[in-house]
Amino acid sequence: MVSSLAGPKIGRSRDRRRLLPSAMLSGLAALLCILAAGLWPQPVRAQANFDRPGGDYMRSPVTSGDPADCALTCERDRHCRAWSFSYPTAVGGKAVCWLKNAVTARVADDCCISGVRGAGVVEPRNKAVETSIDRLGGDYRNFDLKGNEGDEACKAACANDNKCRAWTYARPAYVGKDAHCFLKKEVKPPRRKPGFSSGVVR
Repeated sequence: MVSSLAGPKIGRSRDRRRLLPSAMLSGLAALLCILAAGLWPQPVRAQANFDRPGGDYMRSPVTSGDPADCALTCERDRHCRAWSFSYPTAVGGKAVCWLKNAVTARVADDCCISGVRGAGVVEPRNKAVETSIDRLGGDYRNFDLKGNEGDEACKAACANDNKCRAWTYARPAYVGKDAHCFLKKEVKPPRRKPGFSSGVVR
C-alpha cells in the first residue's frame, strides 16, 4: 500500500519541476517586452506653439504657408538638426523656415512650430479645436479679430450665438492683414488647410 501511494506523488513532483522552467521563461519574456517598450525610441513629434531660438544657418520663405514643408526641408538637408517655422505676420509676407545646426531649447510662442530632424508635424486636435482645418462654406457672418485675439475668441463668438453651429479661424495674413473669424450656420466637411483652425459647437 505504501509503495503504491508513493508513486503518484513522485510523478506529480517531477511534473512540477518540468513546468517550472517553462513558467520562468514565460515570465522572463514578459519582463523583456516591458523593458523594451520603455527603452525603445518613441516617435518624435514637432511642437506647435513653440520656437527654438538660435542655431540658425539658413532661412527660406515657405510659399505654401505649411509647416510640414519646413520639416521636409530639414529632413533633406544633412546639416540640419532642428527647424522652426514662423507664420506670416502681414499681408504679402511669407511664412519662414529656419534650419538649425543645433537642437536649441524650446520657448513657448504661438508664432511658430518647431521640431528636430525626423519630427513630422502632428497637428493637435480635440473636440473643441481642429488645428490646420478649414470648414469651407455655410458662413452667415465674418469679421476681423484684434491683434491679441486668437481662435478662442472666434470659438467664443460662435458659442454665444445660437444661430452658429461651427466656426473657422484664419491666422493673420492667411486671409487678410488681421486674423479673421467665420461663423457658420451649417457644419461643413473638414479639410486640411495650414494657418486655419475650426470647431463644431452645436
